[in-house]
Amino acid sequence: MQAAAAAPPPVSEDGAAVRTLELTKHYGASVALAGLTMVVPRGEVFGFLGPNGSGKTTAVKLLLGLSRSTGGEAWVLGRPAGDRETRSRVGYLPELFRYQGWLSAAEVLGLHCRLAGIGRAEWAAQISGALSTVGLTGHADARVETFSKGMQQRLGLGVALLGHPELVILDEPTSALDPVGRADTRAIIRHLRDRGCAVFLNSHLLGEVEQICDRAAVVSDGRVLAIGGLDELLGSGGVRLRLTGLTEAGRAALSRRGSLAEHDGWFVVNGVEAAAVPELVADLVATGARVYAVEPVRQTLEERFLALIEAEQARWQR
Repeated sequence: MQAAAAAPPPVSEDGAAVRTLELTKHYGASVALAGLTMVVPRGEVFGFLGPNGSGKTTAVKLLLGLSRSTGGEAWVLGRPAGDRETRSRVGYLPELFRYQGWLSAAEVLGLHCRLAGIGRAEWAAQISGALSTVGLTGHADARVETFSKGMQQRLGLGVALLGHPELVILDEPTSALDPVGRADTRAIIRHLRDRGCAVFLNSHLLGEVEQICDRAAVVSDGRVLAIGGLDELLGSGGVRLRLTGLTEAGRAALSRRGSLAEHDGWFVVNGVEAAAVPELVADLVATGARVYAVEPVRQTLEERFLALIEAEQARWQR
């Protein structure tokens, strides 16, 4: 009697680049990742943020099939994480990498074309295209050992772009770059997003994340503390106004909207949603005040990040 064939692994049908459901990883008694649930659509730049030891690298290893989960599920480009065929459609730049110093930039890219299963006839175009994209066209024949850290970072990004991947996972891609290199990398990431590629970005440079990401997750101790669009994560910090003729009725109108403070000639109202600002200004004008300037006040991503981490640490200390 012939044994029944094993059931194929479940497939994610929603077209997401990354989907996880209660993804968990334990190392003995240590919890590296605790119930990670998230969706990263195609054509989105997703920031994955957290302090050292928060589970970011563990999550990336699970998505790439470099480690096995303890529990939960993960899909990459619609297939279970670690699927061999799918991995050829994923570009990856690890935080720590080192190429053979005696190889030229073109030879490094050629080696990775071979490893990625790219047809030999396409190598020349892939190599020249990657070098051009990352700004290393004039260094194709230079040995890697002569490269600065920033040039090596650019080369690593070029490797991650080979084969026109549908998902690119970048771990601290701008850590060794100067301001020009960071701007170039942001432009590359935007181009990837515009052609429908998803970019999964690990970074501790929160200002960079705030400039480029569509959505982000903040993780700590293997747990997701917050996830959503940047506007959703940061919320509305409030509004500040420069005005004259503020009466008691006007001051009361400001105070009804949130906590009121005065600083350097500006009146700052914390906690006001953006949609309520026109009504607030109308109320002030109705009391006789003259409004000369209105500026939104919002937390930076760094401020929000630190607040989430501090709140989590305080919760565990109680």
